[in-house]
Amino acid sequence: MVQHVTEERDLRLELLNSLFTTPHRDWGMVIELHKEMMAKDPLFYGHLAVWYAKAGEVRDHKEVFCAQLLCSSLPEHREAGFVLLQELPPYQVSRIVRGMKRHFGRIPRSTKTAVVTYLRARESRPSFFDRAALRGKKAMKHLYASLHIKPSERADAILFKDCPPEGSLLFAMKRLAAAQTPAEQANLIVEHGLPYPVVIGALQKLTPTVLVALIHAMTPQEVINHLRSLKARGALAHKGVRVLVESKLEEAKSSKRVAALKTKVAQQAAGVDAEIAKQLSDIADAQVKSKARITKDTALLIDKSGSMEEAIEVGKHLAALISTVMDANLYVYATDSMPYPVQCQHRTLEDWEKAFALIRANGKTCLGAPLAAMQLLKQKVEQVILISDEEENASPYFAQAYQSYGNALGVQPQVLIVRVGSASGFTERELNKARVPVDTFTFRGDYYALPNLLPLLARPSRLELLMEILATPLPQRAWPTS
Repeated sequence: MVQHVTEERDLRLELLNSLFTTPHRDWGMVIELHKEMMAKDPLFYGHLAVWYAKAGEVRDHKEVFCAQLLCSSLPEHREAGFVLLQELPPYQVSRIVRGMKRHFGRIPRSTKTAVVTYLRARESRPSFFDRAALRGKKAMKHLYASLHIKPSERADAILFKDCPPEGSLLFAMKRLAAAQTPAEQANLIVEHGLPYPVVIGALQKLTPTVLVALIHAMTPQEVINHLRSLKARGALAHKGVRVLVESKLEEAKSSKRVAALKTKVAQQAAGVDAEIAKQLSDIADAQVKSKARITKDTALLIDKSGSMEEAIEVGKHLAALISTVMDANLYVYATDSMPYPVQCQHRTLEDWEKAFALIRANGKTCLGAPLAAMQLLKQKVEQVILISDEEENASPYFAQAYQSYGNALGVQPQVLIVRVGSASGFTERELNKARVPVDTFTFRGDYYALPNLLPLLARPSRLELLMEILATPLPQRAWPTS
């Protein structure tokens, strides 16, 4: 019985840890774990799927959750999957259908019903349908064709006969392609709110006039997503257009529809100048702050022993991330055979890079040294984040130092081990023997997934996170009243 409970807890923890990674459109990285969790704990899985649809940021996980619910044998799961699917853009619904065929080998009748409802809802509202078709024409065609769903007359004309009716957005796109002057093109873009990715495919050249019209029609997130393309088309070199880009980026700081992860990706990929890079960094910080606040005194301990370059790099990123949302004390130490306190007056990644400039990966592994130093300095914390491969070979060992620290200061901080490299699991096993509360997260090189740790770090305990998940109700469709 004890072994069964331990397996359940480990599986639940493993699934939560998987949400901190980004599959990058590869369901195969996580699908078997989802299937196993669904089989062993369907109650928890259903609530987790709905919770993640609201709180999570990684689209791949949302798709896998939705597919799992739709394939479930439980009617309440299928009902929840039905509702979640209605809120997704066409390309994600199409990916769910493809993924279900590949990984489950079937499309349940209830899933086809959910897709039919999805398509009919859009057909009944021409402007809604046109937006979906304009951005996801290929995905929409796939849904109709692969599930043998007969389109409405208007949908058929737009998607399959390439004969959009006058007044439709796709008819406006045909007019745009035939427009002779930048002013005419800009008027069509503004009048119909034509999206950037579609317009650049229709026009060979984007003049400043057209760029201004496009950026006006874009959301802050769309500007961030397409910043590299905008730069390549001269938007940042033209003073007037650049001002408009910067104003959209300023809006992004307070927008509720901007993803911190995408902003960090854009910051690295766009190759922009220092001013725009600073704006992107500020957006990411503002979005991270809006997601969670850490109110617990926290220690971040980083293994800098031989070959632990990756631990140091992860430590810089986590320090920059955590320090932006701290409403309590943060103590940062690097350690080999002795502790090295790392102090930083500011909070950006660049600031932490400077703070870590003299930290090199060498020496023995003494993970308990920082706790011993904190005990002497009476630095009391409620949680400890340890970044290491757990290969300890010098005293004081972490579990021993933890017990001494706790007894001396009267605390029992929660421990989160962020595993890097080929982790041995030694430290976790020793903590488990001592009945110390410990969680683990395996880092697999995806720095953009680190912000997903914040919900865990911002809560008093893993238990509170689990309770929040279980308290998330499964949605039901709104049936028409008679």
